[in-house]
Amino acid sequence: MERLCGPELPFWVANQTLHTDQPDLPLCFQLTVLSWLPCIYLWTVSPIYLFYLKKNNRGYIMMSIMNRFKTVFGLLLWFVCWTDLFYTFHETQQEISQPPIFFITPLMLGMTMLLATFFIQCERLRGVQSSGVLFIFWFLSVLCAVVPFRSKILQASSEVEVTDKLRFTTFYFYFGLVVLELILCCFNEKPPLFSNVVADPVSHPLQPAQKLSTLCMLEHASYIEGPECFEDCLCLNVCPESTAGFLSKMTFWWFTSMAIKGYKMPLEAKDLWSLNQRDSSKAMVPKLLKEWEKEQAKAKRKQNPSSQVFYSKPPPSTTNHIGGASGASPEEDEVLLSDQKAVPRQPSFLRALIKAFGPYFLIGSAYKLLQDVITFVNPQLLRMLISFTKQKDAPDWWGYSLAFLMFFTAFLQTLILHQHFQYCFVTGMHVRTALIGAIYRKSLAITNAAKRSSTLGEVVNLMSVDAQRFMDLTTFLNMLWSAPLQIMLTLYFLWQNLGPSVLAGVAVMILLIPFNAVIAMKSRAYQVEQMQHKDSRIKLMNEILNGIKVLKLYAWENSFKEKVLAIRQKELDVLKKASYLGALSTMAWTSAPFMVALTTFAVYVMVDEKNILDAETAFVSLSLFNILRFPLNMLPQVISSLVQTSVSLKRIQSFLSHDELDPNSVDRKNTPSDFSVTVVNGKFTWAQEESPVLHNINVLVPQGSLLAVVGHVGCGKSSLISALLGETEKLEGDVSVRGSVAYVPQQAWIQNATLRDNILFGKLYNEQKYRCVLEACALTPDLEVLPGGDMTEIGEKGINLSGGQRQRVSLARALYSDADVYLLDDPLSAVDAHVSKHIFDNLIGPEGALKGKTRILVTHGISYLPQVDNIVVMADGRVSEMGSYQELLKQNGAFAEFLRNYALEDIVEEDEATEEIIDDEDLYPEDTLSNHTDMVDSEPVINEAKRKFIRQISIISADGETPKSRSVRRHGCSQRKHPEPQEKESQRIEKLIQAETAETGRVKLKVYLEYAKAVGLLLSVLICILYGCQSAAAIGANIWLSEWTNDALQNQTEDNVNMRVGVYAALGITQGVLLLATCLLSQTYSMVRAAKLMHRNLLQRVLRAPQAFFESSPVGRLINRFSKDMDAIDSQIPHQIDIWMHTFWYTLNVVLVCSALTPMFLLVVAPLMVFYWWVQACVSTFFSIDNKILLQYVVFAAVIPILSKGKRFYVATSRQLKRLESINRSPIYSHFSETITGSSVIRAFGRHSAFVCMSDMKVDENQKSYYPGIVSNRWLGVRIEFIGNCIVLFAALFAVTGKDDLNPGLVGLSVSYALQVTMSLNWMVRMTSDLENNIVAVERVKEYSETKTEAPWEIEDKKPPPDWPIQGNVEFHNYSVRYREGLDLVLKNLSLSVKGGEKVGIVGRTGAGKSSMTLCLFRLLEAAEGEISIDDVKISEIGLHDLRSKLTIIPQEPVLFSGTLRMNLDPFEKYSDEEVWKALEHSHLHKFVRNQPAKLEMECSEGGENLSVGQRQLVCLARALLRKTRILILDEATAAIDLETDDLIQSTIRTQFEDCTVFTIAHRLNTVMDYKRSVNPLRSVARTCAGIAVAWQPDTRSGGEAPRACPRKLRVPASRVPSRGQSATSGTASRRVNAGIVARGSPTSRAHQMA
Repeated sequence: MERLCGPELPFWVANQTLHTDQPDLPLCFQLTVLSWLPCIYLWTVSPIYLFYLKKNNRGYIMMSIMNRFKTVFGLLLWFVCWTDLFYTFHETQQEISQPPIFFITPLMLGMTMLLATFFIQCERLRGVQSSGVLFIFWFLSVLCAVVPFRSKILQASSEVEVTDKLRFTTFYFYFGLVVLELILCCFNEKPPLFSNVVADPVSHPLQPAQKLSTLCMLEHASYIEGPECFEDCLCLNVCPESTAGFLSKMTFWWFTSMAIKGYKMPLEAKDLWSLNQRDSSKAMVPKLLKEWEKEQAKAKRKQNPSSQVFYSKPPPSTTNHIGGASGASPEEDEVLLSDQKAVPRQPSFLRALIKAFGPYFLIGSAYKLLQDVITFVNPQLLRMLISFTKQKDAPDWWGYSLAFLMFFTAFLQTLILHQHFQYCFVTGMHVRTALIGAIYRKSLAITNAAKRSSTLGEVVNLMSVDAQRFMDLTTFLNMLWSAPLQIMLTLYFLWQNLGPSVLAGVAVMILLIPFNAVIAMKSRAYQVEQMQHKDSRIKLMNEILNGIKVLKLYAWENSFKEKVLAIRQKELDVLKKASYLGALSTMAWTSAPFMVALTTFAVYVMVDEKNILDAETAFVSLSLFNILRFPLNMLPQVISSLVQTSVSLKRIQSFLSHDELDPNSVDRKNTPSDFSVTVVNGKFTWAQEESPVLHNINVLVPQGSLLAVVGHVGCGKSSLISALLGETEKLEGDVSVRGSVAYVPQQAWIQNATLRDNILFGKLYNEQKYRCVLEACALTPDLEVLPGGDMTEIGEKGINLSGGQRQRVSLARALYSDADVYLLDDPLSAVDAHVSKHIFDNLIGPEGALKGKTRILVTHGISYLPQVDNIVVMADGRVSEMGSYQELLKQNGAFAEFLRNYALEDIVEEDEATEEIIDDEDLYPEDTLSNHTDMVDSEPVINEAKRKFIRQISIISADGETPKSRSVRRHGCSQRKHPEPQEKESQRIEKLIQAETAETGRVKLKVYLEYAKAVGLLLSVLICILYGCQSAAAIGANIWLSEWTNDALQNQTEDNVNMRVGVYAALGITQGVLLLATCLLSQTYSMVRAAKLMHRNLLQRVLRAPQAFFESSPVGRLINRFSKDMDAIDSQIPHQIDIWMHTFWYTLNVVLVCSALTPMFLLVVAPLMVFYWWVQACVSTFFSIDNKILLQYVVFAAVIPILSKGKRFYVATSRQLKRLESINRSPIYSHFSETITGSSVIRAFGRHSAFVCMSDMKVDENQKSYYPGIVSNRWLGVRIEFIGNCIVLFAALFAVTGKDDLNPGLVGLSVSYALQVTMSLNWMVRMTSDLENNIVAVERVKEYSETKTEAPWEIEDKKPPPDWPIQGNVEFHNYSVRYREGLDLVLKNLSLSVKGGEKVGIVGRTGAGKSSMTLCLFRLLEAAEGEISIDDVKISEIGLHDLRSKLTIIPQEPVLFSGTLRMNLDPFEKYSDEEVWKALEHSHLHKFVRNQPAKLEMECSEGGENLSVGQRQLVCLARALLRKTRILILDEATAAIDLETDDLIQSTIRTQFEDCTVFTIAHRLNTVMDYKRSVNPLRSVARTCAGIAVAWQPDTRSGGEAPRACPRKLRVPASRVPSRGQSATSGTASRRVNAGIVARGSPTSRAHQMA
């Protein structure tokens, strides 16, 4: 430095700087180090910052007054600096020699100021509102200028006259301008123009770019949320982070407004800020998918390396799945030349994640590195402080400087640490968003084979649990490199302090590594096993909740509950084993710092008598050991988390590697052609490894024609439709469909949305078109009775609509889509004959609304066949016959024979339907029958075709139309007067699916008590005491160490070494043993017990909930309770309680120790703790050490209650954000579940991208509440750690002021504890918050554990006899029922008597309440008035299981569970194989089952999707045949079955249930034609006429009078009616007219009663 400054200006003068009461730095030091430091910083970061500005353009900021001032001040600074430079040149000319430093420093400063000014303008042009780089520069400049500022003042005051006046003046100009630049830098610039980011949160008109970004939402706005959604989309509540300044971002001040709002009132969804663009699914998901696609492409290239020479056979366009990682099949490639075999290589999902999110994460890693380095500054400062207390003559400013340096270092560490955490948490959020988006997109595209291997429950687990694991890992992932770095640095400084003795400590740490490795490996195995059990449990719960109605009808709840509990027990057993390992690991790593300290100190004092353990050595080492504690504690947790995440990584990678359906397997090019649909030599299968389901399919469908597909159950009709949609695997052939497609599945898929939204399905609303669609689908009358018209909300899976109504909504959706090709999979089976005819005539048929469109109709209703253009007859997966109706009759094949046998019934039934409507017109006003007046078709062409058909089959002569029938004309929708749109805005429409409620305010004490009770109250108290004892042992060890170090002052070291080491070791070992006992008792025993009990209670209550509960609670919401919330109770809450107890006792110890050593410390602690309470409000109880301190504690305790009503900012806000996040999580899973169910419909209609967009919106909505939650932790952390830093400051200051009274050992103990309190306070508040946030899971589980239950399953003193019912008599006595309290009656005063063994038909129009009537028998609906008796036993008085187990129903919707076929027939193995086969034979399924390789062990996929709907109904029939109770109810049991099989089944029912009472709901009259009983007319509502019983409801519109005449007499040809007394046979030649109950009255929809 002498060359730069010259001999007259020394660089360092110790006497002038250190050993004086008025310290000052030499001028050379000021002109070099202090002047150059800011310059070096700015020039170092400038290349990186310029690159950043180039890559990130946020728009353009107009030149403001503030910007002008900044620029002018920058130029002035340059001018001032170079004034000094030119003045030096001037002095040289005047022969006044100056050292080189007077040239270099002004030149460097001037150029740096020009660079800073350049950056000011650069930032403006790139839209930077607040600059962190320049703020740090100006801050450093001011900081470095403070010392010269003071020096010049001291110099001026000591001298009579200032010698260098110009430099003196220019410096003060310089200092003033730098301070002004720093002040201006604290304020934000104006918002940039042309920016994608809304920069002004107060008034934020949408920029054009933002309007474009909301287009995705707008298309579906009304579709998802109703018309208001559009306005909601535009009213963005912008996150203030985007406009926050540098200081605000560093301290998270921008979050304060939400914290205040959250304190004042419970936060609601509308209070949340909109998600930043960078965090949205729109930005994150494509980023991950792009990298994943690259990895998949790379894996495929590796499998086919260019070094190998292949001969490839030209592969035919066969398989229709793509995207799997398997690449080409080995059969297709013959290797001619190869150095080595191509090894299949899986694409690396981990690499894709790293490439997508690694760069952002690395910024957090850089902060972490900086924080790790700063961490080691304070122990060195502590060494200096202890050394200072030993030097009684040292100047006081040394101590004060050290105290403030410790404070500044700690504060800087706080700011940097929380920036690191922010980056890590945001990365975790990004990863979760991207994973959910990727899984959702994949699930919409996977093949059917892949669907079977990844069930809905498993995929929900991937989205919830596995994605969460990634998010949890990213928080502390940096510890993988940071922990070893901290350990190495600690050991280095320990070596400096203790020498080779530290190797003893290193040996202890090395011994722990294999121990931890073994635990990690075992933990991984347990984690895999636990996730498998969790998957199985969620999968089973999903099926139970989806099939809950069937479980209740069959009284299977207990048995399925035991199944779930058995899986849960396995899960808990694994959890218990894992917690044993966790307890050992925790004990090892928590005790590790102490064991290292013990061995190091013991070796240090014993190896050499000269080694004295004084305060400086001991407590600097102890502070280093305390630094060691965090990485050693965190490392096993990170390794454990890494193990768990690696399992999740494999699961997600496996799922994302599944084969996808090939969108090109069906040629959809809309090229001109005579044929809309062509299949040439088609061969299809559901899975590659399975045998084909369709062989040699050749179908040509002319444009605009109507093709009917007919055949037996399971012959491949639905598979053909799926093949046309590209849903099956194409093995051979070509498929082409010209134009857009509309698809109506056999089982209607209905969304949880309004009726209108279900029909529009994303299309724009057109009033006239919409009304025509409703009319064509016979939905107009239903709107009149729905509580909200077409704005009525439909529950999940259309739960509040009848089966027929659901199917008609599905048809309406297809019609409204205005597609080119319509694929209709048996849509008429779920509706009655009248509605069926109406739909065919007005919609599907030659003169229907779809006239001119290409239609492929799968049907069992052969009465419509004469009107179709072509017919395809399927048999055993092949096309057996094909041609027009006339051609098939002429061929006289199997189909013609079938027509002769079965067509009469269908035609007779249709004709009777026509006549009944005509008769009904006399009975009811027109509005009553508005949905059916259009059902009679008198078009001459069609009726002529019918007459020809009847003549040709030569059974009866042509039966011409009656004059009355001809008078009824079909009205087109354009001629009909349309009702006004039913926008019932004036009246509030009650929602069926209520929004999930969130508790508000603090978590109630009873929630904690509920958890404590589950753990055990005595155990809870014992665990708390054990934590306290463990903490007491730890503090005792440190106080003992303080006493030990004092021996050095009294020269007693040699005498007491063994005793000191022995007691120190004993206290440490006691701490370890207590820790192990605490972990085993709390986590292994108590918490597992609590998890088991809470799950059992939840399961019990949910299964016992009434059916109405499931109709108003989405499955996703319930699954959320069983998956995410139970996971929190299983693993997160125990872990958080453990950390909270540790930190609570540790913090208490710090305050006690510091207060005991320096009582003045209490004066500082009191206001700090009040501030702590103000922010977090956590009550702490302090205990006194002596009487003097006790008095001070009493004063402090009096202050706390006064301020306890102070602001509880953080917890109130954080807790409510967690609740909102939990609520917003359920819709993600509900929507996903709904999407998977309807994936084929979504793909068919081309709505893939719309549903992906909806899912992304729901994920973003969830992240909207999650993001403020993580920021709230950072906001709190900065403030709480500031309190901790103040404690460090005052502990050091009091040590300095009291150095004459305190020995070095006590100073070391006090300050080393204070250094730890920062982290401890932060962790305590974090864990308090996390615990309260996660205890919300207990609150949510508790909410559903207290749901209202249905009647008892068994009533001991009212149990019916074991053989009840013996006769099967059923009586309804003035029976009335409603769906829920406060709703209208659905059945009114029904009286009916059915004798045992009678067969009763219940027929009526769709939505008339037929199924509701049967539900009353099972008490799924409880009586409003009256009662039902079975064999003189009132069913309302006995237990539900006693009742339901004695009845059998074959439900309208067949429900199967995943598992074997045998399990579905006989879940609890009550019957032998022989009985099962017999039941299959009677249900006509035995041939199908015998043809399966696994026979009875054949696997049924989730929901029985690998069976056709008809086959599923036959399985339900077989189930009923096995139970064979005295009373049987068939609810549309044969709707999806062809006529021939239906006839066989009716025959089975007649023979097998001959002595049983049978209630049959049917749309086909032939189903109930041969029932034997004759019902006498009743005086009340149920009436009979000519053998037909009429269950009639008074219609308010007809004055409530009974009908004047019976609606009709069933007209059957004389040849078909046997004489009186003649027995009815099972054949079709002679049938007897059956008595049936016709459910009549207004077609009150199920929705009206349930909504």
